[in-house]
Amino acid sequence: MARKRRRSRRRNGRKLGLALLALCLAALYPLKEQLSEEGGYSHSAGNAAAEDISAAASSVFREGSALEVHFLDVGQGDATLVICGDGAMLIDAGNNSWGDDVCDYLEYQGISNLDYVIGTHPDADHIGGLDTVIGSFDCGMVIMPDYEKDTQTYEEVIDVMDEKGIELTYPEAGTVYELGEAAFTIVAPNGEYGSNANDCSVGILVEHGENRFLFTGDAEADAEQDMLDSGMDLSADVFKTAHHGSNTANTEAFLEAVDPEYAVISCGEGNSYGHPHAETLNRLRAMGVQVFRTDEEGTIVVSSDGSNLTFNVPPSESWKAGEPKGGEK
Repeated sequence: MARKRRRSRRRNGRKLGLALLALCLAALYPLKEQLSEEGGYSHSAGNAAAEDISAAASSVFREGSALEVHFLDVGQGDATLVICGDGAMLIDAGNNSWGDDVCDYLEYQGISNLDYVIGTHPDADHIGGLDTVIGSFDCGMVIMPDYEKDTQTYEEVIDVMDEKGIELTYPEAGTVYELGEAAFTIVAPNGEYGSNANDCSVGILVEHGENRFLFTGDAEADAEQDMLDSGMDLSADVFKTAHHGSNTANTEAFLEAVDPEYAVISCGEGNSYGHPHAETLNRLRAMGVQVFRTDEEGTIVVSSDGSNLTFNVPPSESWKAGEPKGGEK
């Protein structure tokens, strides 16, 4: 369903069978080599960085180009594929059991290599499938936070990187990278968060023409405040809600700054954490945000032509919060 991009006040301009869905959506995208030897352009945080993002996006954007963001249904976890022109990026790969399914999805999309692989933080529901992906595809840059976790899942990702001679790249807020005819910048982490892996999440803002997409992993309230304090323009048309729609994230102040028209929630049907939480849904509803949910609609694909956005499914109308069956995640 096609949707005209809003001209906002801030700017003008179940294991459901991923392979089957991918067959219907498949399109071949040849991939180019790494965009630059250094891999990115480092800039200061704040308004200057925001201008750099727009400048970088404007310099690579081409009329008639297309960008697709695939929010994969990987149950209670995250996995997002971004394709633009000759570039492809994977953000997280779901839990350990989803690695093969994510690889199958990528293959059905005609992908043989990934320019960027981002593991937002070392929790298993985000990087569990990354070892399988990295081991199966040629990968350019792998970005993960400077946070080690003493788990087999984390070690398996590091081991496969070592086997393939891939050096881990740590995120630096304000660094801008090109992805086909789009550009993205690192917006988080912006501080030290001790043992809180969620707040160490890598956050990125993707810009394609006039359209902007924000991804913040499982960043919670403290990390969101640090992003706000950085002075960067976090406004986005599409926001992938943090931490699966948890009330430990998606604060009112942060959502007001992002001011999204669309929000995507990646969570598992009937998950034990009660995601998405009622507080998050209530905030989004009060703001008039249209919500898409993988637990209700499966894999969600949004396409950008630089000005308009098109979704493969209609927005959810249930506004149904999860029901926690144990401790919150």
